[in-house]
Amino acid sequence: MLRLEALDIRLGGFALRGIDLELRDGDYFVLLGASGTGKTVLLETVAGLHRRAGGRITVDGTDISDNAVQERPLALVYQDQALFPHMSVQANVAFALDRLRLKAAERRQRVLELARAVGIEDLRPRRPATLSGGEAQRVALARALARHPRYLLLDEPLSALDCGARDGMRALLRGLHRQGRTILHVTHDFDEALALATRVAVLEDGRIVQTGTPTEVFHRPRSQFVARFIGIRNVFPGMLESVDEGGVTMGRFRLGEGIVFSVMTDHAGGPGCLLFRGEDVFLSVERPSAELPNLHRGRVVDLAPARSGIEVGVDIGVEIVALMDEELVQRLGLRPGREIWASVSSAASRFYGGGPC
Repeated sequence: MLRLEALDIRLGGFALRGIDLELRDGDYFVLLGASGTGKTVLLETVAGLHRRAGGRITVDGTDISDNAVQERPLALVYQDQALFPHMSVQANVAFALDRLRLKAAERRQRVLELARAVGIEDLRPRRPATLSGGEAQRVALARALARHPRYLLLDEPLSALDCGARDGMRALLRGLHRQGRTILHVTHDFDEALALATRVAVLEDGRIVQTGTPTEVFHRPRSQFVARFIGIRNVFPGMLESVDEGGVTMGRFRLGEGIVFSVMTDHAGGPGCLLFRGEDVFLSVERPSAELPNLHRGRVVDLAPARSGIEVGVDIGVEIVALMDEELVQRLGLRPGREIWASVSSAASRFYGGGPC
């Protein structure tokens, strides 16, 4: 098990503070953070390229914080691959085998095995300048795997790839994980985390603010920042008026003049933010016969394609966004200007007190 314990990193005016992270054997752990939050610096520190200011890094309880790069059981793959431009693909992969002092025949066989494992067998004679982004990333992976690392560290491995190469690389990374590889992968893309991760952590302002499975983080964000970062569009400032109904703590959240949402919360009340996912908005062209919570009459103002359906903007006095299946949008005949009823369950509506949304 790889553990980061209260790790502090300072580079000039930049700092990561109190980083606690546990990478269990067999994990595919994705660390999420916006650009400039220090994700690459964290990976490089784990790899031994930067000195820590505090805390420690351990493997199975043994402190490796001061170990040299080559003494750490891990390999780092950069976003830009960092291949040797004057060497062939074969030589780039073989370079990582130098420390093993293999015989020539063993060396060639090992390179062939690695090339086959990542799908670059036919590329071995070529130079990096002739490779596509996806091909170069596969070469970098093969070179990293040549060291038999216990932990594979990936620095935004998909961000520079086109859609086709990205899909192929995702499939390759899932395959490596299924073979038992333990992976720590940093990215700014939550969809990437959903596609690959067994666990995720979100980095904000130099600290990890939430850790869990992708589903846990997506369905139960613990802060306004996490909600916005993972793509929740419905985040509104307002005032919570807390009331107790039948033993269940309910709150009346006022968005504005005449716009009230009920939410399940144990918060005492006051200013804060209401948020809910687009998937939790129910739309109907007729007023529902059943009494639904948070039912508001509105008007469709926009329809926009999204990765997992259609985002429907609805003006109920403020604009909320529903995420719907394209077939359902067509069946309901939704179009800008159409009168609509929208509702959101109290359980799906979350309140965060404190700072601005």
